[in-house]
Amino acid sequence: MNRNLIPSSNFIRKIKRIIKKHPELENTINRILDILVEDPFDSKLKTHKLKGKFEGCYSCVVGYDLRIILKFVESADKESNLKSENILLLTIGTHDEVY
Repeated sequence: MNRNLIPSSNFIRKIKRIIKKHPELENTINRILDILVEDPFDSKLKTHKLKGKFEGCYSCVVGYDLRIILKFVESADKESNLKSENILLLTIGTHDEVY
């Protein structure tokens, strides 16, 4: 199954801010996004389902206090009948910022 990352405008805005403040995190974030495409439930990511106002969303760990909130969205190509699982990246930030 093909997986694609789809960053929301909120995610793009926040990741730019984080990289501007902490340029040393850029490689770590890119590595985590690569792992997310390969296996969203890799043990390094500690991906888990969320409850409450984030029902239907998941969270994964980027670093000690950095989280990505995401949602799995399936789409189908009508011509080739292939399904792909898209990962919608909703936001990124510290534990307190995203929850």
